[in-house]
Formats: sequence, C-alpha cells, structure tokens
Amino acid sequence: MKKQVFILAGQSNMSGRGGVQWYHGLYLWDDVVPDECAPSPSILRLSVDLNWEEARDPLHIDIESKSKTCGVGPGMSFANCLLKEIGCTSSNIGLVPCAVGGTAIKEWEKGSKLYNQMVQRAKAAAEIGDGGEIKAVLWYQGESDTDSDHASKVYEENLKKFIEDVRSDLGLPYLPFIQVALASGSERNIEKNLKIGEGGYGSLYKAVLHNTTVALKVLKNGSNQG
Repeated sequence: MKKQVFILAGQSNMSGRGGVQWYHGLYLWDDVVPDECAPSPSILRLSVDLNWEEARDPLHIDIESKSKTCGVGPGMSFANCLLKEIGCTSSNIGLVPCAVGGTAIKEWEKGSKLYNQMVQRAKAAAEIGDGGEIKAVLWYQGESDTDSDHASKVYEENLKKFIEDVRSDLGLPYLPFIQVALASGSERNIEKNLKIGEGGYGSLYKAVLHNTTVALKVLKNGSNQG
C-alpha cells in the first residue's frame, strides 16, 4: 500500500522531550504514551537503516545521538489525527524522523550533514517498499536561534532559503511546510503587543513567519522544554 509520507525535522521539540525528566543525574523517559500518540498498524516510521516499521514513541530514538534522551514528540499525535481524517483503509502514513535537539537553522542549510541526511531519507521513503508520496515537511525549530539578535534577524531569510532548497532537491516545488516556532530565554526580540496568553512554562505570542501566522511560546528561564 502506497504511503503518505511526512518528514519530521527541527530540534528537540520535534524529536521528542515529552515525559523526559532529570533523575539522579540522568535524563530518563517515563515510558508514558498519551492516548493520542498510541501506535497503529497504519502508521509507519522509517528507521535509521531505512526500513519501514510500525511507528511508536520515541520516534527519534535511533536518529539522535545516544547522549540525548528522546520521549514523546508531536509526530504520533499528528499521524493519529490525520488517520482519522483519511481513514486507515486508503493508505498508510509514513513518518520520517530527522530532527536533532539543540540545532540552529544554519545547521540545516543545504550541504550540511543534517540537510543531506534529511533529503536522503526523504527520497528513500518515497522509493522503499510500495513507495510513497511526500506530502509535507513538519518543521519544529527556532529556539536555538533566539539568543542571538543577529540569528533572530536573519531567521526568516534562512528559513525561506531552506524551504526553497528542500523543494528543489526533492523536485516538489509546492511541497507544504507545516511550521511551529519556539523561543526561550530573553523576550527582547518579541513585540509585547503580540502577547496572547500565559502558560505554566512561559508566555505565548502571535507571530508571522514566512507569511504564516503561528503561535510562539517563550519559555521561562530554567525550563527544560527546549
């Protein structure tokens, strides 16, 4: 059965830190999987050695280095929500984990190790087994670019270039990018009148990135959610 393929890229909030806690000098995952992230035979993931297998959290367990502890990310909840819309009989959903925690957008520029790995895995996902159609890139990144005024200023330009390069290298000029941006630390680069709420981990702002309205969370100092 041909798959609808989605590329998961960005930093730690995409690779998954849900349920990861500091315990006796180590970051450990609590093994709790929310109902909305439950596995399904219709949701597959591409492993590090390019094999399709049933997807389950932590999705990035073999993608990030062993020094990073993965937990629950947004990939499975996205796939389960999509599965309800398209039905499990029409096609499988194929998730391609590529995210790496703590990475800035410059580490994803064309020619970099992360970029090359992502493009290679995306192309493999479209060819392996019964094949698949790449439907979108889910991009959850930005926190590592918020501490520098210069990095914040050029982020939109770098993101546009990244999107253009990915579309070109995959031969998909209209490939959708579904983006979430997350900021932490200083709020100096965010306009106060765009604040729309306050949560347990920090403030929530309205922002526009690449002509798309997004919700931007600014984490309080000391939060480990990034």
